[in-house]
Amino acid sequence: MTAAAPKLERFSSIDTLRGVAVLGILMMNIQAFAMHANAYQYPLAHMDFTGANQTVWWIAFTFFEVKFITIFSTLFGAGIALMLGDDRSQGTRQHYPRMLWLLAFGLVHAYIFWFGDILVAYALVGMVAVLLRGLPVAKLLFWGLFAIAINGLIFIGIFSTFNLIPGEIDPVAMGMAPSAEDLQDTVALYQAGFIDRLPYNAGFAALGQVMGLIFFGARTFGLMLIGMALFKSGFLTARWSMPIYLLCAAIGLGVGLPIAGWAGNAAIADNFDLAHMWKHQGANYVASLFVSFGYASVVMLLSKISAFKLILYPFTAAGRMAFTNYLSQTLIMTYLFVGPPGLGWFGTLERVEQAQLVVTVWVGQLIFSVLWLSLFRFGPFEWLWRSLTYGRLQPILKSRDAVPAAGPPGG
Repeated sequence: MTAAAPKLERFSSIDTLRGVAVLGILMMNIQAFAMHANAYQYPLAHMDFTGANQTVWWIAFTFFEVKFITIFSTLFGAGIALMLGDDRSQGTRQHYPRMLWLLAFGLVHAYIFWFGDILVAYALVGMVAVLLRGLPVAKLLFWGLFAIAINGLIFIGIFSTFNLIPGEIDPVAMGMAPSAEDLQDTVALYQAGFIDRLPYNAGFAALGQVMGLIFFGARTFGLMLIGMALFKSGFLTARWSMPIYLLCAAIGLGVGLPIAGWAGNAAIADNFDLAHMWKHQGANYVASLFVSFGYASVVMLLSKISAFKLILYPFTAAGRMAFTNYLSQTLIMTYLFVGPPGLGWFGTLERVEQAQLVVTVWVGQLIFSVLWLSLFRFGPFEWLWRSLTYGRLQPILKSRDAVPAAGPPGG
């Protein structure tokens, strides 16, 4: 006999922040849907990079890049702490099946739909991070920051190797930019159709997962630990005082945004010279921690103000359906940018148009999330994940007296 899913307290502040995070990551992800994959790290690789398009890139780099995925990763760790608590004898029986099903979702998502998947990394890292959930807040923070610092040194060190190359560095030779022929072939492949592009996508997925763990694996692990600490301390449940949240927001944004803005400006001024990329990327790596903490503090502060409850609710609903919204973003973008049966827009929308599309998707997902949760207890993919995890179909229709139960992290 299989156990039913446990009913846990749901914190609207966590859901709201998760909703903000899942929407925010699309502003960066769309670049990997709409353009050659290299354009994400090396913007000169594809499409126009002048005028308004350059401005859109700078805004995305300063305010979005690595910031919202940082929040998302932190909340995944908080979700583990919420689901399982400190008692090692409680709940782990469901945790590993939950992570294995998440891994299955991630593999399908990565190899069939989009190579930029994060679910595989979350599942693998989540199987390890759970072992440290019983540590006190101070130790979780210490080991979390330690892992992030080690990852940062590796990250900067890899980019620094460009400086060991004598003479002028060719981005094409270094694999940072595609050749004209490669670019033409890639655009044609995406526009040809979903089936034609599958081998290309699968190859990038395999490479991306390996490189992702090297570049960001320890950081993801560290962020999950910090998420556990922030949950235990009451930060993520809006239990700190309003003045403290205001101070945290001021410090986080006051320190982080100027550094990120400088990094973006410096990258443009250097024309993305690979020899200097370690400075731009390293500065943003550090800045993203401050900015993410600042964003989270603002959301927690607003969550404590009754007048903002109604305004925040669409984001809260989007956060309760974060798994569905994340996967549906891929389905939408795949349909738009990959050829038949999709529209095949790959390589046709400049960055300004990409940003406009992102805002349109944001509005649509906020409206859809509110409407869906007016009838159902969970998003469709949250419901499927829960049902697979617990080995039985979970109730999904919302009854008048039902109190929504907390789903798996992100669900």
